Amino acid sequence: MFQNIIDLIYPVRCPVCGEIVIPKGNRICEPCKRKLQYIREPRCKKCSKPIELEESEFCSDCQRKDYHFTKGYSVWVYDDVMKRSIADFKYHKKKEYALFYVEELLRIYGEAILQYAPDVIMPIPIHNSKFRQRGYNQAELIANMVGKELNIKVISDLLVRNRKTIPQKQLSDKERLRNLKKAFEFNGTVAEKHGKVINKLLIVDDIFTTGSTIEACANVLKSNGINDICFITLCIGKNF
Repeated sequence: MFQNIIDLIYPVRCPVCGEIVIPKGNRICEPCKRKLQYIREPRCKKCSKPIELEESEFCSDCQRKDYHFTKGYSVWVYDDVMKRSIADFKYHKKKEYALFYVEELLRIYGEAILQYAPDVIMPIPIHNSKFRQRGYNQAELIANMVGKELNIKVISDLLVRNRKTIPQKQLSDKERLRNLKKAFEFNGTVAEKHGKVINKLLIVDDIFTTGSTIEACANVLKSNGINDICFITLCIGKNF
């Protein structure tokens, strides 16, 4: 009875079209779900980006870049449909969209995450100014839900974003790397407080485009003794 009242007051909104989802119990309209481009094979064996040729093991990015993460997973292609959905999630306080995102993430990759068995999950941190503006870190919302469902510890402040950087979408590939140089700092106090040896770590973020943000974090983590780093994101760019 109580849940029915909650559903009436706060009906589930589709993360694609924003309308009330019918039938009740679903988290997305069926026609809208068919618009989503799920990542399927063939995919890059390093970052999970879709590739054209089945005989290729890696995308062109991973062939020419020496990324410091071990492996990555993504759920959807970062196309116009998901760009709008993620923008609403990040900038327009549509935090409830995380319920659908995480439900699909775990349905597809829950077993893979458990097999990888990370010691901790870490969301990509955002600068305090962005946190004050948005009221939340979208990556932290996702990470906390994944950690709770899989019973894996989440440490949100293992890295600190100590520089306010220019939005990555405004920059070229090389500019992105320069923009993020020294943007992240390892929080040794937090690592000691948790008293946990971290050998394997799963980074969580919403989008992987050129991989500059995750690479910047991986570099800092590796320089502090964490060598096996994987990531999972909601979306990955196809033509970056």
